[in-house]
Amino acid sequence: MNGNALDRLVILFSKLPGVGKKSAGRIAYHILDSNPSFAATLANELFGLHKAIRKCGVCGGYTEADPCSVCCDPKRDTSIICVIESAQDIRIIEEGKEFSGVYHVLGGLIAPLDGVSPANLSIDKLINRLRDKNVKELILALNPTVEGDTTALYLQKTLKDYPVIISRLASGMPVGGNIEYIDKLTLSRSFRGRVRI
Repeated sequence: MNGNALDRLVILFSKLPGVGKKSAGRIAYHILDSNPSFAATLANELFGLHKAIRKCGVCGGYTEADPCSVCCDPKRDTSIICVIESAQDIRIIEEGKEFSGVYHVLGGLIAPLDGVSPANLSIDKLINRLRDKNVKELILALNPTVEGDTTALYLQKTLKDYPVIISRLASGMPVGGNIEYIDKLTLSRSFRGRVRI
């Protein structure tokens, strides 16, 4: 990597998801303008991240203790497993405080064009959980994309012989959304996923 230390840092930050070159520059300059102890603390936390955090042996989420706090919580309903694409989805769902079951992280979605097949996902581990536990329902909380739909369909076919209800999160118009600005696919999902009031 060429350039001075600041240029190299901007390049590294711009490789993070959702961070463009301008934002990367702002972050780098903010660190440079801050107290050097802030930069040292940030560097130490980044350096120790992979040593401190590991994947939960049960659900696949990130944790400091294995199994994670969700899997160890006796108040959680272990008969309902929420199947998600990535570990960060756990934090997002937990912030909503609506779900009281447990999780299973697939580690991605089926995407043949990107070289991601079912063998690359933790589907076998999910099947083992269905064998070992008294699971009544799987909630597929996968993004409503081509890859998410493909993965959901694959799981539905693969798990059809297990005595478990397979459901999918509703998708459609957002609360406060204006029908004028909704795309056709979202509108069609809204009609299909309508609920009785």
